[in-house]
Amino acid sequence: MGWAIVGIVAALLLADLLMRLPFVRVVLPIFENVPPFGVRPSPPVPEAEPLEITTRDGLTLRGSLHRPPRGKPRGLIVFCPELQSNHWSAAAYCPGLVEAGFAVLAFDFRNQGESDSLPGYEPLHWMTRYEVADVEAVLDHAARSPELKDLPVGLFGISRGGGTALAAAANRPRVRCVACDSSFSIDAMTMFFAARWAEVYVPRWLLRLIPQWHLRTTLALVRLVSQWRRGVPYAVLERSLRRLRDRPVLMVAGTADTYVRPAVAQELARRIGPSCSVWVVKGAKHNMARAKHPEEYDRRMVEFFAAGLDSADAAGRVAARLPI
Repeated sequence: MGWAIVGIVAALLLADLLMRLPFVRVVLPIFENVPPFGVRPSPPVPEAEPLEITTRDGLTLRGSLHRPPRGKPRGLIVFCPELQSNHWSAAAYCPGLVEAGFAVLAFDFRNQGESDSLPGYEPLHWMTRYEVADVEAVLDHAARSPELKDLPVGLFGISRGGGTALAAAANRPRVRCVACDSSFSIDAMTMFFAARWAEVYVPRWLLRLIPQWHLRTTLALVRLVSQWRRGVPYAVLERSLRRLRDRPVLMVAGTADTYVRPAVAQELARRIGPSCSVWVVKGAKHNMARAKHPEEYDRRMVEFFAAGLDSADAAGRVAARLPI
């Protein structure tokens, strides 16, 4: 009797898997297709100090340190650029922070910009453990630097760099706060677009019968197949977000962003908890919130990092002070 039940369950699981495979075949090339971000590398900043940082697996990451114009820095902000960009793009997002007295350490991820490339690895818009390891290498470098090691540390990331900043901060309690612009996770993004476009491939009546957990596990199967095909370790951000619940997080999202909709940022904020605030910028496209409202963007970033880094006590209250 017991073996019969096992056989029935195994048959049902096999049938369920076979039913999912056509969906996986359709979604996989979409999952691995990099959207046309149209990113242009930023020009060098002559006054910034060039840096080289070695990762645990022996690659050299290259970046730059942007010092404040006056006196000792009040804190260190590690800047994580978007895919296809470079570390010089910090000048487009961080001028207000540098002027306010913060040092900004920007770097290029592996296989990007001026940094070394890992043979056989082709970066996509999806975050992997390689990018998380790169941020951790930068944090380790700062912790060893005589002039940076005593400074309070925050992370600031753009698009994929923002998700990577969140993942690295969850692993490193020394990071006091994180700001993200147009950032996302694999699970939040795939669930959002699956709900939006599933009717193209599945009849509406059938879609209504599919439970959310079934859709989530099918999308996880797509991720696992892609991970196996490409030989890359994708990082699932949702697994670590709760570790940020006691640290301030600011997420920026644009209403005109056709790729990362505000609902994605709001879902990540829900998973983090009350310490996370979301600023939805009217009319801003992907990564373009500062271009749309430069003065307000700089003000909010300075207020956020000032509250998060100037004192440990203030860090716990910053989310409540910032308007949504």
